[in-house]
Amino acid sequence: MFCTKCGKELYAIAFVCVGCGSKVKNDHRGLITIILLSLFGLLGAHRFYTGHITAGIIQLFTLGGLGIWVSLDFFQLLSGNFKDIEGNIIKVI
Repeated sequence: MFCTKCGKELYAIAFVCVGCGSKVKNDHRGLITIILLSLFGLLGAHRFYTGHITAGIIQLFTLGGLGIWVSLDFFQLLSGNFKDIEGNIIKVI
C-alpha cells in the first residue's frame, strides 16, 4: 500500500503516513464491493453500495444489463477504474 500524497510505501495497518503525515484511508470497500458484485451483481447491489443509486435501480430491473453491465463492472473493479459516487477509486487488494 502506498500513500496517495507522497507515494511512500505504507504498512497495511497504517493510519498516518510517516513521510508526509497525511491520513491514510485504509478501508475494505474494494473487498466488500467485489463480494456484492459476485453474489448480487445482477441485482445491482454493488452499485447501491457505492452510491450509484440510479445505476443500481437500472441494473435491478434489467438484471445487470443481462449480465453485460455486471461483466464490465467486474473488469473495471479488477483494473482499478471503478469509482464511488464521490469519484474515489475503489481498489481490490
